[in-house]
Amino acid sequence: INLPEYKELNQQQEPGEDLLKALVKGVSTRDYKEVFHHIAQGLGLSDSQVSEAFKQESSQKLKEFQHRDLSQHDFVGLMIDGKYLAREQMIIVLGITSEGFKIPIDFIQATTEHHRPIHELLANLKERGISFEEGILISIDGAKGLRKAVEDVFGHSAFIQRCQWHKRENVISYLPEKYQDHYKRRIQNAYQKEAYSEAKQELEAISEELKTINKSAERSLWEGLEETLTLHRLEIPMELRSTFATTNCIENLNSQLGKYLGKVKRWRNSDQRERWVAAGLMEIETKMRRISNYKKLSELKLIMKNNLHK
Repeated sequence: INLPEYKELNQQQEPGEDLLKALVKGVSTRDYKEVFHHIAQGLGLSDSQVSEAFKQESSQKLKEFQHRDLSQHDFVGLMIDGKYLAREQMIIVLGITSEGFKIPIDFIQATTEHHRPIHELLANLKERGISFEEGILISIDGAKGLRKAVEDVFGHSAFIQRCQWHKRENVISYLPEKYQDHYKRRIQNAYQKEAYSEAKQELEAISEELKTINKSAERSLWEGLEETLTLHRLEIPMELRSTFATTNCIENLNSQLGKYLGKVKRWRNSDQRERWVAAGLMEIETKMRRISNYKKLSELKLIMKNNLHK
């Protein structure tokens, strides 16, 4: 019987953003009727209808994500990292505002962390209004392509902080197992020193010891060492160093995103990947907390501004 009330109900309850959130969080179309049984029973939606609704909603989210106006935010720092997500290399940029909020602001699909695609990624951020004239702190894992792209786009306004965790792990990887725990602690303790001179002196002492154990480990320690001490050299408050000394913030973001994307069993094309990544990032953004000691960020801004022309 074709009841008018049923027709009206069908028109009012089209799947939309709630469906998008449910699917991104890991509910497949196969599970849709079980999770939303009250809607499915009332509307009789099929798997294909659910998939099409998700495609439309996620396409809108991707467009929204890629065109957000960045000029409304005062970014003091960026973190850039590439991870193997959705069976492809995805390079993601996480912004940190002067109020301590963490905002995923862009991503690109690339086979490696080569400087050309990353250059385009960062140049696009400039076009969307990101401000960096008074300095911006950029944390990276040490990939040469990342570093070159940052320098090309942001020039002297960028203060590059190499991830201390990656540096430590790279050095340790060259050592025999019997030495690894000892030098892991030594390197970590060196980076925890407040003064640049003290940290540098301890790292130099470690380097001398590594000469007799493994020359490759010693060379690894010295490669880009000064950039792992950027926070020390600028005398950034200790309360902020735990956030910016490593790429842990964006590593955590990538980990959460990986859980969402891991629910997808089949990746068909690049459009699907981009839609899922954008939808996932925007969902995660709503749950991200401010960084610790964010009230100290005004000091970071002033320090960068004062060191721009030194």
